[in-house]
Amino acid sequence: MSANHETTAMMTPIAKAAKWIGLFLGVLISGLGLILGFWQNIPAQQVIFLTAATFALVIWVWNSYLNRWLIELSLGQTGEDREPQSSRAALHGFVMRNSALLISLALLLLGFLILAAAIDGFLTLVNIIVGLILAALLILAVKVSKFFVDNRSAFIGLMVLIGLFIVASMKINGFLSLTNIKSMLVFASFLGLACLGQTLVALLGGLDLSIPFIIGSANVGLLYLIGLGVPPWLAVIIVLLLGVGIGLINGYLSFRLQGSALILTLGVGFAVSGITQILTSIGTEYAGNVFGTVPYWLKNLASMNGNTFGLDVPPVIFIWIIVAGLLIYGLKNSVYGRNLYALGGNRTSAQRLSISERRYWVGAYGVSGGVAALTGALLLGWSGGGFIGVGQPYLFMTLAAVVIGGTSLLGGYGGYGFTVIGVLVLQVLTSFLVGIGLRFEWQQFIFGLLIVPMVALYARSPHIRTQI
Repeated sequence: MSANHETTAMMTPIAKAAKWIGLFLGVLISGLGLILGFWQNIPAQQVIFLTAATFALVIWVWNSYLNRWLIELSLGQTGEDREPQSSRAALHGFVMRNSALLISLALLLLGFLILAAAIDGFLTLVNIIVGLILAALLILAVKVSKFFVDNRSAFIGLMVLIGLFIVASMKINGFLSLTNIKSMLVFASFLGLACLGQTLVALLGGLDLSIPFIIGSANVGLLYLIGLGVPPWLAVIIVLLLGVGIGLINGYLSFRLQGSALILTLGVGFAVSGITQILTSIGTEYAGNVFGTVPYWLKNLASMNGNTFGLDVPPVIFIWIIVAGLLIYGLKNSVYGRNLYALGGNRTSAQRLSISERRYWVGAYGVSGGVAALTGALLLGWSGGGFIGVGQPYLFMTLAAVVIGGTSLLGGYGGYGFTVIGVLVLQVLTSFLVGIGLRFEWQQFIFGLLIVPMVALYARSPHIRTQI
C-alpha cells in the first residue's frame, strides 16, 4: 500500500505539470496559426474557426496520448505493479514500444519542413492544419490498431486513406467532383490490376520487376499487331498469351536456378522490352512508339469517356471491382488460396503436406505476366497510342501499393484486399499532390517517406527461405 500511495503522490504534481504543458502547446501552436492566418490576409471567420479547431485538436491529442506517455517517462514505469526504472531505461522502453509511430511522425515532420523550405507560399495556416490532422490520424491509427490484431495493417491503411481524403477535400477545390472521382478510379483500376500478380508473387516471398516492361511491350505490341491486319480480338488474345508465357519463364527460371527473383525478373523485363522495340521498329524510325487506330470497343473499355450499359462509367472500373472481389474471396476460401498462404508462411511444412512449390511459384508468375499484359492492353485503350515507356511508373507503384497495404514481402501474410487499400491510398495521395502543384519527382519523394515506416512495420522477420 505504501508503494502505491507513494506512486500516486508522485503522479499528482507530474499530471498537473503535464496538463499545463499541453495547454501551453495548444495556445502556442494555435496562436502561431492565428498570427500566420491574419498575416496572410485569410478571412477573419476562417482564421478563428481554424484556430479553435487547432487548439481543440492539440489538447485532445495531448490528453489522450502524449500526456500519458510523459507521465510514464517521468515515473519510469508503465503500471503501479512494476518496479521503478531509471529515466534512461524508461526512455529506451518508450522508444522501443512506439518506434514505428515515432519514425512515421518524424518522416511526416521532415516532409512538411522540406516542402515548406522548397515551395514558396507552402507555410500557410491551412497546410499547418492539414499536417496536424494527418499526425493525429496517424497516432490514432497506430494506437487503436492494437485492437484489430488480425487486420492491423488494413485498419491503418483505411485510416490513412480516410485522412488523405478529408485533407484533399479541404485543400483542393473540386476534389469531390464526380469527374475527379471517376478519374481516380480509372487510374486506380489500372494500378490495381497491375498489382494483382505482384500480390500473388509477394505472398510466396518473391518479387516481379518485369511487370512494367510487360505492360509497355503489350501496349506497343498490341497496336503493332492490329496495324499488321490481325483482328483486334485475336491480337488481344495473342498479347495476353505472350504475357502469360513471359511470366511462366520468370517463374520457372527463378525457381529452377534458385537465384534472386528480383534481379532475374528485371533482366527478363529488359530483354522483353528490347526485343519488342526491335520487332516493332522494323521499317520505321519510331522505335518504342507505334501509331495506329485503336478499336472503339477497346477505347470504350478504358477511356474516361467510356460507358457501361448506358452508365457514364468506364467498364475498366467494374472489371477491377469484379476481379478484386473474386480474388479476395478465392484467396480466403479456396484450396488454392490456403495452399498459397501455406507455402508463403512455411515452405518446409507445405512440402510435407505434398503442396507443389514449383507449380504454385511458376503459376503465380504466370498470372502476374498475363495480368500485366492485360493492363498494357487497357492502357492502349486509354491513351490511343502505343508507347514502350507507359509501364515505367508501375515499377515503383506496384511495390508501393503492396507494401503500404500491408502484404509482407517475405510471404505468408496479407492479401489482395490489403493491396486494394494500398492502391487507393496511392491514388488519392497522387491526386492530392498533383492538386497542390507538386511535380513528379516530389511525388516520388513523398511516396518514399510513406513506404519507409511501412517496411519497418512489416519486415521484422526472418527471410522466407530460412523459415522452418
